Amino acid sequence: MKRTLSLLALAMFAASAAGAQAHAYVGVKGCTMCHKTDKQGSQLSIWEKSKHAGAYTTLTTAKANEIAKSKGITTPAAEAKQCLECHAIAGDAKAEAKDGVQCESCHGAGADYKAMGVMKVKADAVSKGMVAFADKAAIEAMCKKCHNEKSPTAKPFAFEERWAKIAHKKPAA
Repeated sequence: MKRTLSLLALAMFAASAAGAQAHAYVGVKGCTMCHKTDKQGSQLSIWEKSKHAGAYTTLTTAKANEIAKSKGITTPAAEAKQCLECHAIAGDAKAEAKDGVQCESCHGAGADYKAMGVMKVKADAVSKGMVAFADKAAIEAMCKKCHNEKSPTAKPFAFEERWAKIAHKKPAA
């Protein structure tokens, strides 16, 4: 299967004025070692139960291929750049497409910020590529990069309702 870097990932890691280099992905396994505990808000469990975890799998269905074909896409949906840009991170061996919309889809490639010492200081993590959201409006804007009328199966996007299903904030200490 041809793998391409998603447009969402490209936008998230666009170079700053001087041109910073893109960060490398670690994949779900690189995040979950720390984000599965109650202390971290059981973030892995929340993701595993979400539709995001199965986003790529939906592209492997006959229905997805029919939708792709109706939009003029000549490759299977699971290989089509237009589909993968919202259903998976593709183009990096560590970020497996089968993991669908995973941690790094929204928070950025984690190789440079995954170390516990870096993650303990949010500003350090952000300086090393972690995408942090200032407020719900910023989260909603990220979501709407995929949940919009461009999607061939678009439905009205009720952010508050959807966010309630996937919110994964770390509990206060």
